[in-house]
Amino acid sequence: MMQLNRLSRALGECNIVGCQEDESDHVVKSAGRVLRILELFDVLRREALVSEVSELLSFPQSSTSVLLRSLVITGYLYFNPETRAFGPTTRVALLGSWINGPIVSDGVLSRLIESVSRRTGQAVVLAVRNRIWSEYIHVVQGTDPLRMFMIKGSRRPLVDSGTGFALLAELPDNEIKRITLRYNAESGEHVSMSGLLDEVNKVRSQGWSSSYDRVTKGGGIISMRLPPLENQERLVIGIAGSTSILRENESRFVNALLEETAGHVSGIHVNHTPLPV
Repeated sequence: MMQLNRLSRALGECNIVGCQEDESDHVVKSAGRVLRILELFDVLRREALVSEVSELLSFPQSSTSVLLRSLVITGYLYFNPETRAFGPTTRVALLGSWINGPIVSDGVLSRLIESVSRRTGQAVVLAVRNRIWSEYIHVVQGTDPLRMFMIKGSRRPLVDSGTGFALLAELPDNEIKRITLRYNAESGEHVSMSGLLDEVNKVRSQGWSSSYDRVTKGGGIISMRLPPLENQERLVIGIAGSTSILRENESRFVNALLEETAGHVSGIHVNHTPLPV
């Protein structure tokens, strides 16, 4: 996992919310490192020296140099001889552009996320299920001075997070129980089945989820499921920020999610009465 204090210095951010450790036993090391390098550039949004990439990702500098130069040869990175730094090429931007491209990159989802962020001033994330995890696949950073900086690619347990509860709400209870047993076995944690089902049933009833100080102390998220898209992948949209701001503005933020989603995503109708603000 990125060293968050180092990343904070590199980005000039105070509050950075990081990601879970890699499941290293199940990932080919070189493949995993290449993907983490590309994800790091997405966070930095600028060129970086070999030494900086090595430090931020805790990779050996020698192997980092080899990987970066390999990515230059294959056309995914460029090397700037004047600064001795590396950066991503347009080829990286085109990867996966065919997957829901009109919806995600320049369509309804992009407009929806930007609208929610402008309306709330907070970070907005898109999350999807990845086995027993909820994974942030897209992030728009907040503009509030007290914002929390969210890292794309961060993962949260399905059974113990706000976006996870929203993703689980569409699954049958027996599937939720299977996921919980697997998570408890693999993590060594003990998530209460009855407590989890209470959280999920609450989401099913009200149509949205709120979670505070559960994964990140002082931080939380208000989440809502989106309707199925072209490939039927289920997504969750969430407003992430400090617990104090989210609690104070919970009704307003929930209304923003409901109203903006209804206004941007075809086929969804808000059946919930707007919350009193």
